[in-house]
Amino acid sequence: MKDKKVLVIGMGRSGIAAVYALVDAGAIVTVQDSKPDDAVDPDFMEYLNAKGIDKYFACTPEDMSGFDMLVLSPGVPPYLGFIESAKASGAEIIGELELAYRLGHGRYVAITGTNGKTTTTTLTGEIYKAANKETYVVGNIGVAVISKAIEATDDAVLVTEASSFQLETIDSFRPEVSAILNLTPDHLNRHKTMENYGSAKARVFLNQTKDQYCVLNFDDKLCYSLAETEKCNATVVPFSRLEELEFGAFVRDGNIVIRNEAGEEIVICGADELKIPGSHNLENALAAAAITYFGGIDPEVIGHVLRTFAGVEHRIELCGEINGVRFVNDSKGTNTDAAIKAIEAMKENIILIAGGYDKGSEYDDFIAAFGDRVKHLVLMGVTAPKIRETAERAGFTAITMAEDMVDCVNKAFEMAAPGDVILLSPACASWDMYSCFEERGEHFKKCMEDLK
Repeated sequence: MKDKKVLVIGMGRSGIAAVYALVDAGAIVTVQDSKPDDAVDPDFMEYLNAKGIDKYFACTPEDMSGFDMLVLSPGVPPYLGFIESAKASGAEIIGELELAYRLGHGRYVAITGTNGKTTTTTLTGEIYKAANKETYVVGNIGVAVISKAIEATDDAVLVTEASSFQLETIDSFRPEVSAILNLTPDHLNRHKTMENYGSAKARVFLNQTKDQYCVLNFDDKLCYSLAETEKCNATVVPFSRLEELEFGAFVRDGNIVIRNEAGEEIVICGADELKIPGSHNLENALAAAAITYFGGIDPEVIGHVLRTFAGVEHRIELCGEINGVRFVNDSKGTNTDAAIKAIEAMKENIILIAGGYDKGSEYDDFIAAFGDRVKHLVLMGVTAPKIRETAERAGFTAITMAEDMVDCVNKAFEMAAPGDVILLSPACASWDMYSCFEERGEHFKKCMEDLK
């Protein structure tokens, strides 16, 4: 990278980490972001000034022909005009994940899919840690890959949550084990079609070879078909919650079982021993078991972690109880399929808080999943009118519109009875009101504490 002219686009976590790594590698760095400079982290701004780095905030460089490489943050669409101009002039277009693979160290496990990525990535990371492996849990989970790849040793394992946005901009990235957990409509405002979305996810196995593994959901036929339609060269390891398999991870007689390439069967643990609730979490556990077993981890270690893992923050997280009303934070439910799984995981009557940024989703299946579980729907955000219209068209009229999270939580609690659960599972991204789903979930929990 020495003396290469590199434009880093997007000054979020991954962009900032990329700048630090590129400067250390001797590149001539320029930065760009659509937000104004007063919205940039002041410490980072001080660093940019001290290094004499050219900055383009709330604007773009007029001449894009002088750059050798552009490094895009995940939220930056690669089809923007000034990016296309640089590409036409011969610049290489990559993302921070690809940059980390080139500049850093370690072996990669890459996990993608529409839902379950954070839980499965965290669980997989815990299994590698329990096996005393040098482990870093990175990527879309909130830790820039390059920030850990630079400090990792060659023997380290980087368990990486990879979004479709990150995978769009890989080139040589090649994990030893990859996984696609499922495939349901999401981010169609960017990918436009499910075919494009699936192709972006399938890039996770783009460069893999036969001696490496790709774990795929056998029960999700669209997901499983990617191995054929996108030409997966890795050894495909299926996992199934519903069927016994000749090879892979599955459930039999109430146990999570793996059948390996030699035909041997290994019982990992009982399915009812999992602490994380819901059938979707059984699928996540099956995926993590397959990833780590074929990644070389002892089955006893895998079983122990599956029995003790308590879940992740912001994903069906029980965060408190007031007067017999439980509060569950599922801010990570940023699409309809994730929110449906959260609803299905609840055993109580639900007062559901939903709504947020519009990713181009439809909400018919979301409303249909209410059944007799959701007794009231409290809506906020840009998508609130669209969700209300869909609900009323389906005959669900127990709806309250709210201004913000404080209003949502207060109204939900007013109508809740002892034994009910107030569930935040928005079925939408957070970007209309919050910078990320974590901030939204923290605000929900603060609102609950304020009620106490």
